This record gives sequence, structure tokens and C-alpha cells, in this order.
Amino acid sequence: MADDDKKTAGHGVEIKLEEVSKRYPGQKQAAVDSVTMTIPAGETVVLVGPSGSGKTTTMRMINRLIEPTSGKITIGGQDVLSLDADKLRREIGYSIQQAGLFPHMTVGDNVGMVPGMVGWDRKRIAERVDEMLDLVNLDPTEYRGRYPRQLSGGQQQRVGVARALAANPPVLLMDEPFGAVDPITRGVLQDELMRLQADLGKTIVFVTHDFDEAVKLGDRIAVLGERSKILQYDTPEAILTNPADDTVAGFVGAGAALKQLTLRRVREIEVGQVPTATVDEAPSVLRERLGTRRGAIGVVLDKRNRPLRWATAREAGSVSDLARAGRPVEDSVSRASTLQDALEAILTDDDGVAVVTGSRGEYVGVVDIDTVMNTIKALREENATDDADEPATAGSDTAGSGADAS
Repeated sequence: MADDDKKTAGHGVEIKLEEVSKRYPGQKQAAVDSVTMTIPAGETVVLVGPSGSGKTTTMRMINRLIEPTSGKITIGGQDVLSLDADKLRREIGYSIQQAGLFPHMTVGDNVGMVPGMVGWDRKRIAERVDEMLDLVNLDPTEYRGRYPRQLSGGQQQRVGVARALAANPPVLLMDEPFGAVDPITRGVLQDELMRLQADLGKTIVFVTHDFDEAVKLGDRIAVLGERSKILQYDTPEAILTNPADDTVAGFVGAGAALKQLTLRRVREIEVGQVPTATVDEAPSVLRERLGTRRGAIGVVLDKRNRPLRWATAREAGSVSDLARAGRPVEDSVSRASTLQDALEAILTDDDGVAVVTGSRGEYVGVVDIDTVMNTIKALREENATDDADEPATAGSDTAGSGADAS
């Protein structure tokens, strides 16, 4: 992991835990007992379990914030115990709940801290700060000079993710990073993480107690019991459809069929189009593009092609500036968003349509209720066919404390 090509490539590397345990002095039982698992390069693996299960301890042993008592951990083939602990942590991104920003430092200084520690020059750090803030959809000119106290909780979490990614680490550890924000902001931040991961391909280890969050974010989920015993380590779909035991089934809970909406992404469905105009074009341009069809609605875009407002032909014709036409686009989904996210956005929109955005927030198209419902119907028919064709299985092959993902 310390090789120059791995530092600059930015793509994920494989992590292996082999019989890893943590025992604290004076305690009869280990906090983490003989965990073995392989975290594939470039995937998001979510550790989910109840409070006290040892999931955070397991994750923190990867970057040696907690030293393992026994066992072996390798990152990109290198034994982490053979590396300098401080150097190791600088090469692994780390994002925690409530962001953990330094209050006396500006946003720019917070984001640029790790690149500065590893010896980047000032010009390169400044460029990287702006790049990272733009990546998490915060305007660098507006936010780099602010202090954490001047940001909302969601903005602080975005800065925390930007800081964790600033030195381009191959591995990102995330310890319940969205647990302290409101549900709406949490959903937006989850979408942002999925968008970033689609672009960056890091190896992400994500800790949460929220199974719905695990299903939404994880390529694989490790359901942990006491002392981080791996009850099941598999894809979200496999765990939802075939939980290994009653404990795992309890995590899945009611509504497993509805949870499967989180397994499908907006990028998998056909996106529609509506007329658009940029904010610096004349209102008549959008009105002409909308034509005379009753109920037609268009989208006003900013100078970076990001959606700003919904507007009908009548609304476009009643203003002298498209920046004031219609109503704001209050909710949108990205191509990495789930069908459940899309359905929720559609149901809360006055016209039953959700805007779809790309990796930098640019307009891609729209999705409506008919498209989502037709997709759900097709998935249901597909699953019914699969169930009829495949023999029943007794349980998951990956259950147990020695789970490996190959």
C-alpha cells in the first residue's frame, strides 16, 4: 500500500482479516474474537450489528487506532503491523459521526490537513481542496474560508468526507458517519457517498447499526453478533432473501420485499426527458420548447447545467428572468440512487416527477411514477420466474465467523 503507484492510483485495494481478536486487560471475554473476512478491492462492505457487538472495534483495528491483540490484517497484501502506525493512518481515509472537524481551522485547512502532513506543496494542496469540495457539491469559493460552526450538520459531514478523501487513499473507513443528522439529510449524504464511490472505486468499510442503510450502501454486508462473530457475510440481496438464521432475520425485519427496492438503482431504468433552458436564456425560449401541451413542465438549469427550478409554459411567460420562474427543484436523485429513493422523491413532488442528476449534480433527465412501477412489476415477475426455476437452499454458505468473499 505504501508504494507510490498505489498512493496515486486512488483505486481500492483488498483488505484481509485473519483470526483477528482484541482482548482488553481485566475482561474475561474478547471484545472481538477471531474474525476472518476478506473485503474485496473497490467494494463497500458494511459492518452491521447491535451496540456492543464490536463492529467499530473491528474497523478501527484496520488502521490501528485500536491495536489487535492477535491475528493478521493485510491491506493490499501488506501486513499493517509491519508499518508505522502514523504513516498507515495517513494513507487510510477516516470519516466519523459528527465529522470530527477541527473547530479552529477553516474548511480549507481541515480538508488540506492530511495532504500537508504527507508533504504536498501549497499549490497542490490548494488545488486538491477545491477539487474535493467540488466533488462533495460544496462551492469552494463559498465554503473553503468558513469555519465548521458556520456549517449545517450535513455540510460538516460533506467536509469530513472530503477531508478523508483528500490524500487519495485507497481505503476509506466510515464509522456511522451519517448517524447524527436528520433523516432527509442522511438520505442525501448516502446518495452522495454512492455517487462518489461509483466515480472513485475506493475500498470502503462502513459501520452502522441501521440495516436499511447497510442494504442501501453495501456491495456486501457482514451481520455481526457478539464479539463480532460473523453471522452472515453476503450481498444485500442474498441476506434479504435468505437470512442465515433467526438473528439475521431479525435484522432484516418486516418489509423485506419493500427493502429490495433499495437493491435497484436509477441507472438501471430508462430515464425520460423534459424541455430545459439555462438560467441565462430568455423565458420565451423555455416557453417555446414546452409548446402548448397541457401539463407540460420543464427544468431551468444553472450555468453548470444543474437543475434549479420547475416551470410550466405559463410560469415561464409570466417572468422576465428564468431564475424566478416556477418553483425550486427541492429534491432530486442521482443515477446511483435507489428505486426507493426515486419513489419517495416522486411521491413528494407536486407533479409526480423527480429530476435525475449525474456525478457532478448535472441534469441527466427525469423519472416518473409509471417508469418506477413498471420496473417493480418486471422485477417481481423476474423473481417469480427465478423462484420457480431454482431449488430451495438450506442456508447461506457464508454464515459463520470465518466468512470469506472471493
